[in-house]
Amino acid sequence: MSSPLGITPDESLRKGLQTRHISMIALGGAIGTGLFVASGATINDAGPGGALAAYALMGLMVFFLMQSLGEMSAYIPCSNPFEEYGTRFVSKSFGFAAGWNYWFNWSITLAAEVVAAGLIMKFWLPDVPSWIWSLIFLGGLLALNLFAVKAFGEAEFWFASIKVIAVVIFLIVGALMVFGVIGGPSPGFANWSVGDAPFVDWPLGMLSVFLIAGFAFQGTEMIAVAAGEAVEPKSSIPRAVRTVFFRILLFYIGTLTIIAFLIPYTNPDLLDASDENVAVAPFTLVFKLAGIDAAASIMNAVILIAILSAGNASLFAATRALYGLGVQGSAPRVFGRIFRGGVPAAAVAATTAIGALCFIASRVGDGKAYTVLVTASSVAGFVTWIGIAWAHYRFRRAWNVQGRSLDVLPYKAWLYPAGPIVALVMCVAVIGGQYYVAVRGGEQAGWGLLLTSYAALILFLGLWWGHKLVRRDPTVDLRNADLSPRALASAHRDADPDPAPAA
Repeated sequence: MSSPLGITPDESLRKGLQTRHISMIALGGAIGTGLFVASGATINDAGPGGALAAYALMGLMVFFLMQSLGEMSAYIPCSNPFEEYGTRFVSKSFGFAAGWNYWFNWSITLAAEVVAAGLIMKFWLPDVPSWIWSLIFLGGLLALNLFAVKAFGEAEFWFASIKVIAVVIFLIVGALMVFGVIGGPSPGFANWSVGDAPFVDWPLGMLSVFLIAGFAFQGTEMIAVAAGEAVEPKSSIPRAVRTVFFRILLFYIGTLTIIAFLIPYTNPDLLDASDENVAVAPFTLVFKLAGIDAAASIMNAVILIAILSAGNASLFAATRALYGLGVQGSAPRVFGRIFRGGVPAAAVAATTAIGALCFIASRVGDGKAYTVLVTASSVAGFVTWIGIAWAHYRFRRAWNVQGRSLDVLPYKAWLYPAGPIVALVMCVAVIGGQYYVAVRGGEQAGWGLLLTSYAALILFLGLWWGHKLVRRDPTVDLRNADLSPRALASAHRDADPDPAPAA
């Protein structure tokens, strides 16, 4: 049943995001500690050749996913795309599970990022309990997301800009070192022939890095979430899709190449780098080789900004997912309410409450809490990507079955149907590979690690099949699939009869 006010989930959200905001949201979501800290461990695990090959292959998969998402979100912009597209083109049950999975993914990621921020502050103030910093940062992120969406967009723009500047400086300094301009004579290709380089522990080492690389790229799908609050989605989304992916790929491939030339994969510091040991993070090591004595403090500040940026984006994405669930009747209706400023404040508050899970860090140990949270959220991201690929495949099939012209689409995905099919197969392979990673973990392996790794998949399947068992909703007939360009109205309940004004 349509809303008595005639509004769709996104008509009551204030449109405040420009192209530069959307691009930086996606760019910032994919550039974080995975690049600044963990990139060295990937070279240690697979060697320079194996690490670069794994990131290149994962980049290809993300390229196909961005194409799929760009085609759907430019045509049907909405703030809850994963529930919306799953409901329209697969089934109501699939959309229900996809929406909750996306909320789960970024709510847990928010908690992980806030824990990590507390760990980072130990570099400067080791005697202050990390949970205090977690509380302060969580409160700051809550405040940012309670303002109008333009405030969030501006904050994320500047957060991401600082990260991008840091990477660009690293690439420039690193390239000058590779060519022997600064930091002593050029190392040439010496580090590419150390030990078993360029491919170490082939092919198992590359498989483990393949998984890490996929986690690093998560966040690019936020372009679709931001589309619901974009000023001109039909033009801004295609531009963002075309530019963001290549920038991310350049940053990751360029960074790994610089590290591979300057630091041998056998360097134990590459494996020891962590949020608590930023002094041996690869970015820090390279800057030190260049003679920058304050490298550790500089990179610690950049990593802190990266974490806060990721937390900011996580809260935004999770909030919009919960808001969409509330509007569609898949969650309590209070989460679908819009308050002054065009912000779904109840959804923001509920998601922040989940982020307060960071306080378990003070009870079970910071590192353990962080690891559990990251592991739990990682597979959820791949489940989201599987939903994107499958929904797009069925979207285009429905488009063709109903005899519509592709010229109507503001943006057309390249290489359909190969793109979504390849992405789908690769995502399934990555999730399956979690078993290998857990088993290979030696003394850390066990049922506990396996259950943590697959928690999101179990939750998704349980929600999907449970909803289908209760509701008995059939799979969408592609001949009758809803291909209208507007986001769905509240189909399961009336909208709030007295919502606060958006302006």
